Amino acid sequence: MEHQGRHALVTGGGTGIGLGIAMGLAEAGAEVTITGRNLDRLQQVAADHPRLHALQMDVADAANVRNGVTSAAEARGPIAICVANAGIAEPAPFRNETLDHWRSTMATNLDGVFLTFQAAMATLDRDAWGRMIAISSIAGLRGLKNAIAYTASKHGVIGMIRGLSEEYMGNDMTFNAICPGYVDTPIVDRNAAIIAQHQGVSDDEARGMLARANRHKRLLHTDEITATALWLCSDGARSVNGQAIQIAGGHVT
Repeated sequence: MEHQGRHALVTGGGTGIGLGIAMGLAEAGAEVTITGRNLDRLQQVAADHPRLHALQMDVADAANVRNGVTSAAEARGPIAICVANAGIAEPAPFRNETLDHWRSTMATNLDGVFLTFQAAMATLDRDAWGRMIAISSIAGLRGLKNAIAYTASKHGVIGMIRGLSEEYMGNDMTFNAICPGYVDTPIVDRNAAIIAQHQGVSDDEARGMLARANRHKRLLHTDEITATALWLCSDGARSVNGQAIQIAGGHVT
Protein backbone atom coordinates (compact mmCIF):
# COMPACT_ATOMS: atom_id res chain seq x y z
CA MET A 1 0.00 0.00 0.00
CA GLU A 2 2.84 2.36 -0.90
CA HIS A 3 0.52 5.03 -2.29
CA GLN A 4 -2.21 4.98 0.34
CA GLY A 5 -3.50 8.50 0.88
CA ARG A 6 -2.30 9.71 -2.52
CA HIS A 7 -4.49 10.75 -5.42
CA ALA A 8 -3.54 9.58 -8.91
CA LEU A 9 -5.06 10.57 -12.24
CA VAL A 10 -4.75 8.42 -15.36
CA THR A 11 -6.01 9.71 -18.70
CA GLY A 12 -7.33 7.12 -21.10
CA GLY A 13 -7.87 4.96 -18.03
CA GLY A 14 -10.78 2.88 -19.29
CA THR A 15 -8.89 0.45 -21.50
CA GLY A 16 -5.49 -0.96 -22.38
CA ILE A 17 -2.33 0.54 -20.89
CA GLY A 18 -4.20 3.21 -18.93
CA LEU A 19 -6.51 0.71 -17.28
CA GLY A 20 -3.59 -1.53 -16.34
CA ILE A 21 -1.71 1.34 -14.69
CA ALA A 22 -4.84 2.62 -12.93
CA MET A 23 -5.54 -0.83 -11.47
CA GLY A 24 -1.93 -1.17 -10.35
CA LEU A 25 -1.99 2.19 -8.57
CA ALA A 26 -5.32 1.38 -6.93
CA GLU A 27 -3.94 -1.93 -5.69
CA ALA A 28 -1.03 0.06 -4.23
CA GLY A 29 -3.50 2.11 -2.20
CA ALA A 30 -4.00 5.24 -4.30
CA GLU A 31 -7.35 6.80 -5.02
CA VAL A 32 -7.31 6.83 -8.82
CA THR A 33 -9.32 9.08 -11.09
CA ILE A 34 -9.63 7.48 -14.53
CA THR A 35 -10.57 9.76 -17.41
CA GLY A 36 -11.71 9.32 -20.97
CA ARG A 37 -14.45 10.29 -23.39
CA ASN A 38 -16.57 7.14 -22.90
CA LEU A 39 -18.21 7.65 -19.51
CA ASP A 40 -20.15 4.37 -19.65
CA ARG A 41 -16.92 2.41 -20.07
CA LEU A 42 -15.21 4.32 -17.26
CA GLN A 43 -18.12 3.76 -14.88
CA GLN A 44 -18.21 0.07 -15.74
CA VAL A 45 -14.52 -0.26 -14.90
CA ALA A 46 -14.76 1.86 -11.74
CA ALA A 47 -17.64 -0.27 -10.43
CA ASP A 48 -15.22 -3.17 -10.07
CA HIS A 49 -12.80 -1.37 -7.74
CA PRO A 50 -13.62 0.95 -4.82
CA ARG A 51 -10.52 3.11 -5.40
CA LEU A 52 -11.23 3.81 -9.09
CA HIS A 53 -13.29 6.92 -9.88
CA ALA A 54 -14.70 7.73 -13.33
CA LEU A 55 -14.40 11.20 -14.87
CA GLN A 56 -15.47 12.03 -18.40
CA MET A 57 -12.78 14.24 -19.91
CA ASP A 58 -11.45 15.01 -23.39
CA VAL A 59 -7.74 15.82 -23.16
CA ALA A 60 -7.93 17.84 -26.39
CA ASP A 61 -10.36 20.31 -24.77
CA ALA A 62 -8.49 22.79 -22.56
CA ALA A 63 -11.48 23.96 -20.51
CA ASN A 64 -12.70 20.39 -20.07
CA VAL A 65 -9.29 19.34 -18.74
CA ARG A 66 -8.96 22.28 -16.34
CA ASN A 67 -12.48 21.84 -14.98
CA GLY A 68 -12.23 18.06 -14.80
CA VAL A 69 -8.91 18.01 -12.98
CA THR A 70 -10.07 20.71 -10.57
CA SER A 71 -13.21 18.73 -9.71
CA ALA A 72 -11.18 15.55 -9.20
CA ALA A 73 -8.76 17.35 -6.87
CA GLU A 74 -11.62 18.85 -4.89
CA ALA A 75 -13.09 15.38 -4.43
CA ARG A 76 -9.93 13.40 -3.66
CA GLY A 77 -7.10 15.81 -2.99
CA PRO A 78 -4.08 17.12 -4.92
CA ILE A 79 -2.95 14.95 -7.81
CA ALA A 80 0.39 13.54 -6.67
CA ILE A 81 0.63 10.99 -9.50
CA CYS A 82 -0.39 11.90 -13.02
CA VAL A 83 -0.17 9.46 -15.91
CA ALA A 84 -0.84 11.15 -19.26
CA ASN A 85 -1.75 8.10 -21.28
CA ALA A 86 -4.61 9.16 -23.56
CA GLY A 87 -3.64 9.10 -27.20
CA ILE A 88 -4.65 8.19 -30.72
CA ALA A 89 -2.74 6.19 -33.31
CA GLU A 90 -4.21 6.50 -36.77
CA PRO A 91 -1.75 5.63 -39.56
CA ALA A 92 -1.57 7.73 -42.70
CA PRO A 93 1.12 7.87 -45.42
CA PHE A 94 2.68 11.32 -45.64
CA ARG A 95 1.30 11.95 -49.13
CA ASN A 96 -2.21 11.38 -47.78
CA GLU A 97 -1.73 13.28 -44.52
CA THR A 98 -4.19 16.14 -44.03
CA LEU A 99 -3.79 19.18 -41.86
CA ASP A 100 -6.96 18.27 -39.98
CA HIS A 101 -5.60 14.81 -39.14
CA TRP A 102 -2.22 16.29 -38.18
CA ARG A 103 -3.85 18.81 -35.84
CA SER A 104 -6.20 16.24 -34.35
CA THR A 105 -3.26 13.96 -33.55
CA MET A 106 -1.28 16.78 -31.98
CA ALA A 107 -4.29 18.00 -30.00
CA THR A 108 -4.70 14.63 -28.30
CA ASN A 109 -1.18 13.22 -28.13
CA LEU A 110 0.85 16.36 -27.42
CA ASP A 111 -1.46 19.16 -26.31
CA GLY A 112 -3.30 16.62 -24.16
CA VAL A 113 -0.16 15.83 -22.17
CA PHE A 114 0.62 19.53 -21.76
CA LEU A 115 -2.88 20.37 -20.57
CA THR A 116 -3.12 17.37 -18.24
CA PHE A 117 0.24 17.96 -16.59
CA GLN A 118 -0.32 21.69 -16.19
CA ALA A 119 -3.75 21.19 -14.62
CA ALA A 120 -2.55 18.40 -12.33
CA MET A 121 0.51 20.33 -11.17
CA ALA A 122 -1.67 23.35 -10.39
CA THR A 123 -3.21 21.26 -7.59
CA LEU A 124 0.22 20.82 -5.94
CA ASP A 125 2.63 23.10 -4.14
CA ARG A 126 5.79 23.64 -6.19
CA ASP A 127 7.91 21.69 -3.69
CA ALA A 128 5.40 18.84 -3.29
CA TRP A 129 6.17 15.16 -3.95
CA GLY A 130 4.97 14.20 -7.39
CA ARG A 131 5.33 11.70 -10.22
CA MET A 132 4.45 12.86 -13.72
CA ILE A 133 4.53 10.09 -16.32
CA ALA A 134 3.74 10.35 -20.02
CA ILE A 135 3.07 7.33 -22.17
CA SER A 136 5.02 8.09 -25.32
CA SER A 137 6.04 5.34 -27.75
CA ILE A 138 9.05 3.78 -29.35
CA ALA A 139 7.95 6.06 -32.21
CA GLY A 140 9.03 8.95 -29.97
CA LEU A 141 12.62 7.79 -30.37
CA ARG A 142 12.71 6.64 -33.98
CA GLY A 143 10.67 7.12 -37.13
CA LEU A 144 7.53 5.06 -37.71
CA LYS A 145 6.62 4.43 -41.33
CA ASN A 146 3.26 5.78 -42.52
CA ALA A 147 2.62 7.56 -39.20
CA ILE A 148 4.31 10.94 -39.44
CA ALA A 149 1.81 12.79 -37.23
CA TYR A 150 1.93 10.10 -34.55
CA THR A 151 5.74 9.97 -34.68
CA ALA A 152 6.10 13.75 -34.39
CA SER A 153 3.60 13.93 -31.52
CA LYS A 154 5.41 11.26 -29.52
CA HIS A 155 8.80 12.92 -30.13
CA GLY A 156 7.23 16.10 -28.78
CA VAL A 157 6.09 14.33 -25.62
CA ILE A 158 9.66 13.26 -24.87
CA GLY A 159 10.89 16.80 -25.44
CA MET A 160 8.29 18.05 -22.97
CA ILE A 161 9.39 15.51 -20.37
CA ARG A 162 13.04 16.50 -20.72
CA GLY A 163 12.24 20.19 -20.49
CA LEU A 164 10.05 19.77 -17.40
CA SER A 165 12.66 17.63 -15.66
CA GLU A 166 15.16 20.47 -16.07
CA GLU A 167 12.71 23.17 -15.02
CA TYR A 168 11.82 21.34 -11.79
CA MET A 169 15.26 19.88 -11.09
CA GLY A 170 15.95 19.62 -7.37
CA ASN A 171 12.27 19.40 -6.43
CA ASP A 172 10.65 16.23 -5.12
CA MET A 173 8.87 15.74 -8.43
CA THR A 174 10.02 13.62 -11.35
CA PHE A 175 9.03 13.57 -15.01
CA ASN A 176 9.51 10.48 -17.16
CA ALA A 177 8.21 8.95 -20.37
CA ILE A 178 7.51 5.29 -21.04
CA CYS A 179 8.11 4.30 -24.66
CA PRO A 180 6.48 0.97 -25.50
CA GLY A 181 6.60 -0.88 -28.76
CA TYR A 182 3.43 -2.58 -29.99
CA VAL A 183 1.26 -3.60 -27.02
CA ASP A 184 -1.65 -6.04 -27.20
CA THR A 185 -4.43 -3.46 -26.74
CA PRO A 186 -7.52 -2.31 -28.65
CA ILE A 187 -5.32 0.18 -30.56
CA VAL A 188 -3.31 -2.72 -32.00
CA ASP A 189 -6.57 -4.50 -32.84
CA ARG A 190 -7.77 -1.46 -34.79
CA ASN A 191 -4.47 -0.97 -36.60
CA ALA A 192 -4.30 -4.67 -37.46
CA ALA A 193 -7.76 -4.44 -39.01
CA ILE A 194 -6.61 -1.48 -41.13
CA ILE A 195 -3.50 -3.38 -42.26
CA ALA A 196 -5.56 -6.47 -43.05
CA GLN A 197 -7.94 -4.45 -45.19
CA HIS A 198 -5.24 -2.54 -47.08
CA GLN A 199 -2.91 -5.48 -47.66
CA GLY A 200 -5.44 -8.24 -48.17
CA VAL A 201 -4.26 -10.41 -45.28
CA SER A 202 -6.06 -11.91 -42.30
CA ASP A 203 -6.31 -10.12 -38.96
CA ASP A 204 -3.98 -12.72 -37.41
CA GLU A 205 -1.41 -12.14 -40.15
CA ALA A 206 -1.67 -8.38 -39.62
CA ARG A 207 -1.19 -8.80 -35.87
CA GLY A 208 1.88 -10.90 -36.65
CA MET A 209 3.30 -8.05 -38.72
CA LEU A 210 2.92 -5.69 -35.77
CA ALA A 211 4.42 -8.23 -33.36
CA ARG A 212 7.48 -8.62 -35.60
CA ALA A 213 8.06 -4.88 -35.39
CA ASN A 214 9.05 -5.42 -31.74
CA ARG A 215 12.63 -6.54 -31.40
CA HIS A 216 11.73 -9.84 -29.73
CA LYS A 217 9.03 -10.50 -32.37
CA ARG A 218 6.02 -10.63 -30.07
CA LEU A 219 3.44 -8.20 -28.78
CA LEU A 220 3.99 -6.64 -25.38
CA HIS A 221 1.41 -7.03 -22.61
CA THR A 222 -0.04 -4.24 -20.51
CA ASP A 223 1.37 -5.67 -17.26
CA GLU A 224 4.87 -4.86 -18.53
CA ILE A 225 3.96 -1.18 -18.89
CA THR A 226 2.15 -1.18 -15.55
CA ALA A 227 5.19 -2.57 -13.76
CA THR A 228 7.38 0.17 -15.22
CA ALA A 229 4.94 2.90 -14.22
CA LEU A 230 4.66 1.57 -10.67
CA TRP A 231 8.45 1.47 -10.39
CA LEU A 232 8.69 5.09 -11.56
CA CYS A 233 6.19 6.03 -8.83
CA SER A 234 8.16 4.18 -6.17
CA ASP A 235 10.68 5.62 -3.74
CA GLY A 236 13.34 3.45 -5.38
CA ALA A 237 13.02 5.53 -8.58
CA ARG A 238 13.26 8.90 -6.85
CA SER A 239 16.42 9.78 -8.82
CA VAL A 240 15.05 8.62 -12.19
CA ASN A 241 14.10 11.85 -13.93
CA GLY A 242 13.82 13.10 -17.50
CA GLN A 243 14.08 9.61 -18.96
CA ALA A 244 12.49 7.95 -21.98
CA ILE A 245 12.29 4.31 -20.92
CA GLN A 246 12.09 1.89 -23.83
CA ILE A 247 10.01 -1.30 -23.62
CA ALA A 248 10.31 -2.91 -27.03
CA GLY A 249 11.90 -6.32 -26.59
CA GLY A 250 15.47 -5.24 -27.27
CA HIS A 251 17.86 -2.41 -28.07
CA VAL A 252 16.36 0.37 -30.18
CA THR A 253 18.38 3.57 -29.69
